[in-house]
Amino acid sequence: MSLHSLILIPFLLFLLPFSALCETRITVLGDSLTAGYGLAADDAFPARLGNSLRTAGHAVTVINAGVSGDTTAGGRARLDWLLADRPDALIVELGGNDALRGLDPEQTRANLAAILERLQQERIPVLLAGMRAPRNLGREYTAEFDRIFPELAEHYDLLFYPFFLDGVVGSPQLNQADGIHPNAQGVAVI
Repeated sequence: MSLHSLILIPFLLFLLPFSALCETRITVLGDSLTAGYGLAADDAFPARLGNSLRTAGHAVTVINAGVSGDTTAGGRARLDWLLADRPDALIVELGGNDALRGLDPEQTRANLAAILERLQQERIPVLLAGMRAPRNLGREYTAEFDRIFPELAEHYDLLFYPFFLDGVVGSPQLNQADGIHPNAQGVAVI
């Protein structure tokens, strides 16, 4: 079990006592990494997480709100629609496409901050999954982008999974041919 998996456990344990009374609804707001790009629906991260929790005896539904190609701006635009479903918690995994497109890190930060502020206003627990910029974008961009997630997690006092692709990125056997999206084995590592 990885250190990052240990971070996810308290988040889920906070929610799962409620499952004795009713089903817990966790929404995963993300991009292609959570949508399951190139994978069977059952192999996408939200499906795998839900199956693992149900196997452990928890009444939980994990909703896949990942959209391939989505940016933090797109996630922010979809937030009202997602909240209409009244989730009990959200996992926020966005930012990879912002970095791949070289978008201004301050805009990424502003979009994520708006999402997190709204979720705090709604009193919805959040797990923020961090992302890192590709190293070929230069030191300045990479450093500025990579600071976004830990700083927001600290500012909003969130549970934080520092790098969504930890243990997967750079491992050909855990990724699809594009080298960006995890395969089913990579999702199992996540």
